Amino acid sequence: MPWRPLSRIAVAVATYPFAATLPADLPLEIGDDLYIIEQGGKDGLWYRGYLVAPPSLLAGLTSGKGQNLEARVFSGIFPKCCVEIREHLGDAGLDGQSHDDQANRNNPQVEQANGNTPKRQSSVVRRKGGRRRESNESFGKIEAGINGDVNRSMVTPTWPARSPSQHKTDHSNGQALSRKLSHRSVTSSQSRVSPFPPTPTIDAARNPNGKRPQAPVPMLKIGDETPTSTSEPLVDEIASCLREWHSKNLHELLLARRYSELDKISDLVIRLNLARRQLLHGVLTSRELSLLREETVWNLVSGNKLLSNEIIVRDPKSNGRLLTSDDSPFEISRLQSTMSLLDRPPALQHDAVNLYHLMVELKAFAANGLLSPTISFYLCSKCQEEALKPLSEPFAIDLPSHDVFEKPDSAGKLLTLFTDLTSSDIGDPSRRGTELYLVIKVQASQQVQPIDPSPRRGSRQDESGKLRPTTGNAGASPKKGGRQSLMWAQKQFGSVRNRSQQGVRLSPVSSIAESSPSSEDRPRPPTRDSSRAVTQQGTQTIKRNVGLGLINLKHIFGQVAVSDHQISIWAPASTSTDKQDVPDRYQAQLLRDVLSSSSGAYAKAKGIDHLRLGMQVLTHPNVTELIRGTPTLLQHVITTSKTDFPGAPTKPRSDIYVTICEAILPVQALLSHPERGTVQLSTNLELKNVQLTLEVRRDSGKRIENCIIPSSNSQPLTAWRTSAVERGEAWNQMIKLSIPVDDVAEAHLIMSIADAPGFPFALSWMPLWTENAFVKDGNHAPLLYLYDKVTSSHEDGRGAYLDYPWSSKGRYGDEKEETLTGPVARLKLETKLCSTYFSQDKTLLGILAWRQQSKGQTLGFVKRISFVPEIEIAKMIGDILDALFSILVNNTGDEEYEDSVFGALVTAWGIVHDRRFNLESYVDSYAETRFDHPYATPCLIRAYIRLLADHHDSHKSRHVRAAFKVGRYILKFILCAREKQKVKEDGIGATTQSAFKRDVEAIFSSFGALIRDPAPSLIGNKTLVVQHMPTWLPELKIAFSEEEILRLACNFVDACTHVRGKLILYKLVLILKLADEGLFTQDHNRQRVVANTVRWISPYWGFHEDVTNQWREQVRLCSSIVCRQVEQPGFKSSDYVEKVLRSYSCLMTYNRSDPGVFSLLFPTTYPFPSKTIRSNVAFDEALIELGALLARLGNMPFITSIEMSPTETVDLALVTLEVVSSLILGEAFPKLWLSLYVYHHKSMLQILESIFDIMTSKLVPCPEDADNFNTDLWNKYLKTLLLLVRSDTLALETFPEQKRRAVWKIVGDVREQGAMLLRRSWEAIGWDTSLEEQKRYGLMRLGGFQVQYVPGLVAPIVELCLSVHEGLRGVAIKILQAMIISEWTLNEDLSIVQAEMIDCLDVLFKRKNIGDGLVHKMFINELLDAFEPLARMPLDPLWQAIRDMVATIDELLELLVTVHGHTMDESLRIMDTLQLMNFLKDVQKEDIFIRYVHHLAELQDKLHNKTEAGLALQLHADQYTWDPVTVASLDNPVYPEQSSFERKEQLYFEMIKHFEEGAAWSCALATYRELANQYELFHYDFAKLARTQRAMATVYETIAKGEWHPPRYFRVIYYGLGFPPSLRDRQFIYEGDPSERQSVFADRLRQLHPSAHIISKNEPDDIEGQYLQILPVSVYRDLEHPVYQQAKVAQSTREYMTMSKPNRFAITSKRHSPPTGVQNQWIEKTLYITKEAFPNILRRSEIVSINSINLTPLQTAIERTSRKTAELATLEKRVVSGDESGFSNLTEAIISSIDPSSAATVAQYRQMLPVKSEGSDEDDAEVPVLSPSQGALQIALLDHVSMLKHCITHYSRTAHVGTQISLSDGLQHTYAPELTILFPHSSPALQPEMDDLLSSPPPSSVSVSSTNTEQILTNGTSPLLPDIVSPKSQSSGPKPRLNFNVLKNSTPNQDKPNGSTNAPSDDSSSRSHSQSNQVAPITPLKPMTSNTTTKSQIRDSVTPSQKPPTSQSIQSGSTGKVRKRLSLLGIGRAGSKLDKPKIEGMGAVGEE
Repeated sequence: MPWRPLSRIAVAVATYPFAATLPADLPLEIGDDLYIIEQGGKDGLWYRGYLVAPPSLLAGLTSGKGQNLEARVFSGIFPKCCVEIREHLGDAGLDGQSHDDQANRNNPQVEQANGNTPKRQSSVVRRKGGRRRESNESFGKIEAGINGDVNRSMVTPTWPARSPSQHKTDHSNGQALSRKLSHRSVTSSQSRVSPFPPTPTIDAARNPNGKRPQAPVPMLKIGDETPTSTSEPLVDEIASCLREWHSKNLHELLLARRYSELDKISDLVIRLNLARRQLLHGVLTSRELSLLREETVWNLVSGNKLLSNEIIVRDPKSNGRLLTSDDSPFEISRLQSTMSLLDRPPALQHDAVNLYHLMVELKAFAANGLLSPTISFYLCSKCQEEALKPLSEPFAIDLPSHDVFEKPDSAGKLLTLFTDLTSSDIGDPSRRGTELYLVIKVQASQQVQPIDPSPRRGSRQDESGKLRPTTGNAGASPKKGGRQSLMWAQKQFGSVRNRSQQGVRLSPVSSIAESSPSSEDRPRPPTRDSSRAVTQQGTQTIKRNVGLGLINLKHIFGQVAVSDHQISIWAPASTSTDKQDVPDRYQAQLLRDVLSSSSGAYAKAKGIDHLRLGMQVLTHPNVTELIRGTPTLLQHVITTSKTDFPGAPTKPRSDIYVTICEAILPVQALLSHPERGTVQLSTNLELKNVQLTLEVRRDSGKRIENCIIPSSNSQPLTAWRTSAVERGEAWNQMIKLSIPVDDVAEAHLIMSIADAPGFPFALSWMPLWTENAFVKDGNHAPLLYLYDKVTSSHEDGRGAYLDYPWSSKGRYGDEKEETLTGPVARLKLETKLCSTYFSQDKTLLGILAWRQQSKGQTLGFVKRISFVPEIEIAKMIGDILDALFSILVNNTGDEEYEDSVFGALVTAWGIVHDRRFNLESYVDSYAETRFDHPYATPCLIRAYIRLLADHHDSHKSRHVRAAFKVGRYILKFILCAREKQKVKEDGIGATTQSAFKRDVEAIFSSFGALIRDPAPSLIGNKTLVVQHMPTWLPELKIAFSEEEILRLACNFVDACTHVRGKLILYKLVLILKLADEGLFTQDHNRQRVVANTVRWISPYWGFHEDVTNQWREQVRLCSSIVCRQVEQPGFKSSDYVEKVLRSYSCLMTYNRSDPGVFSLLFPTTYPFPSKTIRSNVAFDEALIELGALLARLGNMPFITSIEMSPTETVDLALVTLEVVSSLILGEAFPKLWLSLYVYHHKSMLQILESIFDIMTSKLVPCPEDADNFNTDLWNKYLKTLLLLVRSDTLALETFPEQKRRAVWKIVGDVREQGAMLLRRSWEAIGWDTSLEEQKRYGLMRLGGFQVQYVPGLVAPIVELCLSVHEGLRGVAIKILQAMIISEWTLNEDLSIVQAEMIDCLDVLFKRKNIGDGLVHKMFINELLDAFEPLARMPLDPLWQAIRDMVATIDELLELLVTVHGHTMDESLRIMDTLQLMNFLKDVQKEDIFIRYVHHLAELQDKLHNKTEAGLALQLHADQYTWDPVTVASLDNPVYPEQSSFERKEQLYFEMIKHFEEGAAWSCALATYRELANQYELFHYDFAKLARTQRAMATVYETIAKGEWHPPRYFRVIYYGLGFPPSLRDRQFIYEGDPSERQSVFADRLRQLHPSAHIISKNEPDDIEGQYLQILPVSVYRDLEHPVYQQAKVAQSTREYMTMSKPNRFAITSKRHSPPTGVQNQWIEKTLYITKEAFPNILRRSEIVSINSINLTPLQTAIERTSRKTAELATLEKRVVSGDESGFSNLTEAIISSIDPSSAATVAQYRQMLPVKSEGSDEDDAEVPVLSPSQGALQIALLDHVSMLKHCITHYSRTAHVGTQISLSDGLQHTYAPELTILFPHSSPALQPEMDDLLSSPPPSSVSVSSTNTEQILTNGTSPLLPDIVSPKSQSSGPKPRLNFNVLKNSTPNQDKPNGSTNAPSDDSSSRSHSQSNQVAPITPLKPMTSNTTTKSQIRDSVTPSQKPPTSQSIQSGSTGKVRKRLSLLGIGRAGSKLDKPKIEGMGAVGEE
């Protein structure tokens, strides 16, 4: 089948992987996004299309900040069976379906394929031929998550056969291409944007009830919608979020090296990807699924906070669905604020319902040499300054054997669940208080103590005498010792190495028998047996403590996931333990509470490597339901109970906990004996293995079977034995006694103590029931009796010990003094009762047994109930209430009894509010099911009324307040008793209902009277009544109708009318509770509440002058009230709209006082629940609530139903617009709260529509009453509407995927709705047009009131014209058209509109990114299309004006797009900015022009282009004159109001600063001269003139010193169509840095044009692409310049004069050097003339002219000589600077110049000069007249010779003297004529003088030594004698340069700027002979003649070993007298007396 294009481009998803085998194949992976364009192949089973892959992270290396990475696009063919078509791209109809849907259904080419969706196995899949499809490894999990698909069972497809065309391959390439990059790329910055423009329509099977809406912008894809989006919306949300992070944020984190944040994101990605897969697989329980959704939502929030801070609201309760505009604004506001400000969902500060449960699992245990280890866990609590107290039962694990541990069911035996922990148990992690610890105790079996205390083989003793096991192989026991380990069933328990069995003492076992354990339903792991272990040889082993560890659980309860913890096990140790293995001081103190140590020190237990636990916290009010609801986690888990009630007991329980602390056996301890008194403990007992055995018996002596439970997972035992300890050690072992309730009263404990394995030597007993009550909780000290026949005897089964005293304490529990009793042996036990059957308080026992008491005793017990501990009442609350009500009923009429019992009931009910007990539900259940006292009603009412009647009594005020706190239970029991009383009355036919209601109403009347009482002392009572009234009213529903309850409530609220202060807030809370739907269910009653609410809350919100914090809190409560009532019947929005608006308007000026606290929104209680936050986000809860309320009211009939006058309507409309603007601008909350912020855009648009309806109906006058038009109101309205539709939050096309998807789902296309409202609003204020105007302009309404808003609204309308949104842009263009027509009609001029458009566009492009030029082209074209009727009349003035204006705007837009576009090169941006500035200058936009000038200057300064920055500022300075007129101030840049002269002067100062920093001396001097001219000739400011002149002198001095380095220049030619027309086929001269090489410059241009190719010569053959040719050029020197006619000009000065402002550049194109001599040589140069001179702002200039010029032989000689001199100066400067390598080059250059036979010498040019005519006398010889060129040549030769002479002076060191003489001779021989001219009077006798003279550097020297002490004038060489130098000039100090730099004066020790040193005076007599002989001795050389001196000889005279002189050597040779030289100022060298004043004056000039 041939390849055919599809009728519509199909969007598909790969459902099965496909590996490429041919180059044309496109490899696929599951989840790939595909765009199919063609179908073909054999039978049409193949597709061709594009694959849009996620962007590569490598692309982020070159992306801009905040820019999304572009998707990668690949093309190829792939099988049809591997993809599933989801939709087709096409134009949708009105129904949302594509017009060609039916055609696609009938077309077999577009059918959905079936296939499987297996998981992607790797992020990199191997392809055939060794190729790989690469993906981002670091984000592989993201791609796996986003590309995974839903569960579908599909079969593996069979690849279809290929067509013959598909088999065509390139056999030259053996490897198949994995993917071919398409020639088309994705141009959008969005990573998932489709490259195809049509709008998508749905094809794949989706929710039949929902349609996917059209995207509002072409070429925009909103996001993926999978079939699971309805049931599990988080699947798509996760994928969208991860894709956005990958394309937008990940590369930024990498480039910024924010690795910590990258780690957090990586962790979030892993968790989100796992959550997505779990949601897709659907294997979780409903509870696990709910937790997963909530966790996932908050993980998405955490990631967005970390990366963008834009929070999107997803509701965990709605399966993680994105909340939209269809949801409640109240819920969106709540979730938005919570997610934005908190890290996790808020939990109530005091959770009275949920209990905490801690799951602990043993995950790893590694020990060496422990026999049968046992690990026990239990919880302990610690209060401040108290010891650790056990809080739970222990859980013990006997480590299983190897085979047991491998069983699957063993895993559940290694974990337990500590249940029913309350918030008071776990404590507050942020405060010091109660702390919770988990204690881990490790025990192991050990052999009993040997008889012989000396060490034996196979065992060893430590310092304390304990027998420690050895690790040797002694003994023949089959049990092998070894290392034990437990690690997730990977490390199994090894066998236990046996101990030595030698010397073991054998003794009878204890006579106390042990019964077999009873069976239970659920299996339990093996635990410690009560009998001692016996080996095969009969050796006994005992359990002994090995060590103990503990961990603080404070911070674990704040975690959700499972956390692993490594536990250190500590054991008692000596004080000499290594400090590294000891616990800290605090931990050691905790260890002392639970583990004894004789030394008080602890160390890590030996033999235990590590112990690791896993912990997880669960919360649920019922642990049974928790286990049932979490089977995967808690199946078969063993629960470990708390030793106390978590609250009010809901189930019967009777547990007795006994802690065996220790046996107190001091030295010479006395055992008690019934006959002998006391008996001393036998000294034969070593007491090394003290063990206690315990049983529970009845008084009859019969044992209670199976009542001892050592741990939560052990079987019940009849007898139990402790571990073995030494004397002085503590057991600290807890057991639970489960004794039948009937046996507790006669049960007791019998205990025996033995030194294992010996016989018991003592026994003790302890009763559990004393003094008719259970023994009190706490410590007990049972006596130890000698174990003998007397104490162990029994009679009829009853033990004789029962007749002996059991305790060593006194009668009242006091401890007896040992000083009196002696060291009595005793036990230390601790008991704790946790029972609902028994009490330990006598008062409660007396009340419960009130029938056995007298009336007086009963009354006494009732009055003392307030002293009973609350826990005792809570445990037996039901029985106590029964007893109290029985006492009350039996004493009816006795006021004392009634009041006392009433007070006791109030006390009992008061415990209900104690959060420790959670009794509320129990008491409610008791009242409804168990309470049966019908005649208690009158008693309670009478007692309550008597108490309320005495509310003024200060003695009873405490009782009154206590009654108010439990008022709900008082009314509840009154009404419950009344209901039961009615049943009794019905039986006898009587009724007291009316009297009962009167009594209840009397109670409420008392409440109202209390509220009205103005007494200040009643404030507390009033507050309690108002606070608790909402809880009292619902109790009346039993006996009262809703109407009666509502009447009571209304009366009470009306009684609160005049409350003040905080009572107002509690009153509002009461009104809020009345609005609850549960209180009043009938509609008419709810309507009455709603109607009354308007009146009740009206005084507390609305307009308020003095806004306080309380008033703000009142407003918040009012908002909560209206929020509750908004959905109730009878609600009218008009009742509250004005209040909401006025309140919001008043709060806009209020500043919150607590920015670090967030109060939860829409509170229902007071004080408001709040949370502390770390962020400094600005928000206001009250404004957020009012905004949400306004959004909800906006959906109802709005202000139209409010009856107001026109003035009031205008005022309210203005307030409304102000509030709407505030919400749109994000003043109530941050704009980053995305969901809420976007939601308000749509809700505010609805409000604006309501306002528009009002304004059009009431506020648009007819044309006759045009003066009544409210311009300000309509202006405010239109600006607000424009502000909304222009909001950046609605610009979907600029958003990344997640944000775009969220905004679209939340509000849809708000801009389209806003555009329609804007069109209607604009038309409403226009007037109807005539038919002619309609034909001319195409507008139905025009002019009228619209003209009021031109040009005021031009700017926002123009911004809308550049919108991508088609509908919005179309409306804006129509409005702009009307504005243009209106302005032309009024003024016949469009300059104002044009000016406004220019200003707007400038600000717009500066404020935000508009994008490329596509949008502005659309704007220009559509604007011209709007005037199409006018275009048919080309001569129409309006059309001509429009055409000119549009052309101007079009040009401006192109420039703005270019300037503000994304370019990586700043030079291009500078060029574009200059073009824009020229445009702005032409259109006379001076303010914008100036702003761009300074922007350009800042940009150049940032690029370190100082000169160009100064030139940019000159553009600003040129805008002003030197006149003293005043100019306005500027804001950007900031300049105050000042005169034009001052402004220009200030700018000149800034320019000079930049010029001097950039060494642009010509620009600086020009600026200085202009300033000096103004100071001297116009403003006569000589002080500034002086500073200016000094600054100029400094600049000249710098130039003369040679500190100016000319830049390098390059010619650049642009070839190829790839360059824009502004560069294509053009040539430019570029300015480079002075030291910049051509290669460096080429690299810089290559960065500017990455695609360009650098070519060396000729033009490229291909015109496509980009080609650059870069060639160096030199500044063309004008040889006719006067500087070449002047002798002794410094080389730096000559270069400055010829190169300072170049615009002509040259290269030598041809050189002719014939052998006939220099007379015939010539040079051809190519001359390039640029458009602008350098320096300039662009650092480049276009070549406008190219010429060829030929230099004459004379010009060639001048140029070459000057160049040679410059080269010598450069080499000499290197030598002076200390460059040793430059010395050899200098020597070579000198030799080549002084060698007359060398072709490089310039001496040959002497023949080109005329010679003197021959005469008889030398004086009479005629001096030839030189032409300017010849004069220039002669000057060049003289300068060259002077430079040679100066260079030779550097050979003055001793080692170089010979070289110096040789070079000097060569110089004198070759350049004798020049030397004669330079020194005409020299003679052999004065040769040393001449040598000294010539040792000074010539004028052409580029620099001098920095240490030269000779003073040089700037422009002369004549010496200035020391005696004629002005003293004033010598002492003058440095003076500041103009405004910036200090103008430095020349001092006698400074160099002269012309680079020359002092020359001697012609007067040789002024020099002494000694001074002339200061040169070092000269070594004579062989004389040279002209015939014998050759270049080789001169070169040979310079030996390689001679080192060049350094600057230090020159310094040493330059010391001596100070010599000065005058410049060429016409002053004679000798200086006569007549010239002395002139010389002195010039000396002063030199000093200055």
